[in-house]
Amino acid sequence: MSCSKYMPAPVCLIENDENGKLHMKKEAKAILDGINEPVVVVSVVGLYRTGKSYLMNRLAGQQSGFALGSTIESKTKGIWMWCVRHPNKKGHTLVLLDTEGLGDVAKGDSKNDGWIFCLAVLLSSTLVYNSRGTIDNTALEKLHYVAELAENIKIRSTEAEDEEDSEFVMFFPSFTWVVRDFTLDLEIDGKKVTDDDYLEFALNLKKGVGRKISDYNLPRECIKRYFPSRKCFVFPFPVTSQEDMTRLEILQDQDLAQRFLEVTGNFCDHMLVNSAVKRLKGGHIVTVSLISMFKHISDTIYVDTINSGEVPCLDNAVVVLANLENQAAVQEALKVYQRGMEEVKNTLPISIEYLTCEHQKFSSLGISEFTKRSFKDENMEYLKKLEEAVYMCYADLLEQNQMASERKCRDLLKDLFADMNKWLQDGEYSQSGGYELYKRDRDAIVEQYRREPNKGVRAEAVLEEFLKEREPEANSILCMDNKLTENEKQMKSTFILEEKEKATLLEQKLKEEEEKRIENDRMMETENMRHEDMVKQMQEKFNKELEQQQQERDRAIESKLKEQEEMLKKGFNQKAENLEEEIKKLNNEKKRLSGGSIFKDYVMPFLRPLVEMVPNLLMQRLMLNSLKMGLKR
Repeated sequence: MSCSKYMPAPVCLIENDENGKLHMKKEAKAILDGINEPVVVVSVVGLYRTGKSYLMNRLAGQQSGFALGSTIESKTKGIWMWCVRHPNKKGHTLVLLDTEGLGDVAKGDSKNDGWIFCLAVLLSSTLVYNSRGTIDNTALEKLHYVAELAENIKIRSTEAEDEEDSEFVMFFPSFTWVVRDFTLDLEIDGKKVTDDDYLEFALNLKKGVGRKISDYNLPRECIKRYFPSRKCFVFPFPVTSQEDMTRLEILQDQDLAQRFLEVTGNFCDHMLVNSAVKRLKGGHIVTVSLISMFKHISDTIYVDTINSGEVPCLDNAVVVLANLENQAAVQEALKVYQRGMEEVKNTLPISIEYLTCEHQKFSSLGISEFTKRSFKDENMEYLKKLEEAVYMCYADLLEQNQMASERKCRDLLKDLFADMNKWLQDGEYSQSGGYELYKRDRDAIVEQYRREPNKGVRAEAVLEEFLKEREPEANSILCMDNKLTENEKQMKSTFILEEKEKATLLEQKLKEEEEKRIENDRMMETENMRHEDMVKQMQEKFNKELEQQQQERDRAIESKLKEQEEMLKKGFNQKAENLEEEIKKLNNEKKRLSGGSIFKDYVMPFLRPLVEMVPNLLMQRLMLNSLKMGLKR
């Protein structure tokens, strides 16, 4: 099960310096830059010198890696990270975080321990608490960091803590308690029980009032409240001699107790199968944002906030991450559009039908790429940036297509009129009836020009300009022709020929205007279709995000109902009533989010101006281009 080739050894992610300040390590940042798939994050916490690192090494499929140490000195300082390929989930990365031992006497700062524990909770999808001996009151009192979570973490920057407290269950990781060196029989009231039963029995509350009862119940209540998904593993001693205990890192499996190996295997199997993908508040899966999450949440948001003495806020963290991810989403989506249109650019000039069709196709793919990566773009700020960037590319391409068409058409007309220009120089049209001959040759070339394929969008406009440019030439030939004929014929033919010349130019003018109308109609039709597709994609994304939020609340409600049922069974009626209020609040929020008009009421007001923006900009650009072409003439 070796995955070490992905990252050969652990590195320090967050350093805990001598002054108790936390720092993100540059080496860890560089490693995280190379990860772009969903991540499962397992953190281990616990008292120092309790064998946490051994469990992490086994999860990595390795005998060694995280430092075990063999003395009373804590070997792990800060938080160390090991990223390996997930052996059970293809296309996923398993991120293992080994934290500094809590309660290290050499450190002498319990608040610093609290922040290490807090960071492990914030960063992981599964939290492993490692302890020794039994789950008794002493062990639970040492887990006082759980009771401090509400003081060390805020969900919202504006809401009161007592209102936030009930919602932690939606965002916290699953919880696994590992009891090492367990020597007792797993029995309660003379009956065999499971490891999980043992944990739940240890978490039972005491009835009564008073300071002692409150202190006894507090850590138990907090574990139940914050970690509704709980698991327990009790490990026997791995070896029989104390000497072997100090060198677990080099012992082979045959040197370890069979029961210890069985429990280790069960633990690893459970972790690898049941540890979920890391999600942010709002249910957003951490993929490429792993880089942002650890580099910006760990370094900028959480660590800097902790170092400044403030309390990390989940909402603030998600907003910062959303901004970072949405900026990246705009760039990735724009690249998808640009790559697709680059192929189109290499074939210019092309018809407006083909150009708008490709624009619609790659714009839709770009929006799809944007919706995959973006989240919490509630005011459509980043979608607007994407639309503006796509519009600029499209407008430039329209202009380049016009210019390419104009160059091609002018070159074609130049080639087609080459022989006629020679005949003109040779005086072929300087004779009686020369104008009719000139007009016949010119009309034949115009017909030949129109039969030529792939001239692009400026075909008729360039032809009109070309004929206008040659109008003085045609009039000169007409005048010369008239001078060579008798006066009676001259008066009659001059009027007729002049009218024919005007009719030819008028007909060409009408064809150019019709070409422009068709071009504009086609572009506006494409924009309308494109924006209908955009609205559809955004609604699908909104519904997906709404479903994720509903699932968060469903999990919270399910947890509260289970806890309430337990409280009622055991006679804790007041606590059950308090839970009823929390359940009611969660259900009201769920009901509000499930309203059918929420997309229309909250999203469309931001989306509608965006839908109208690009067609208006496009029309302005088209009018400007027409004005430019008119000035050229």
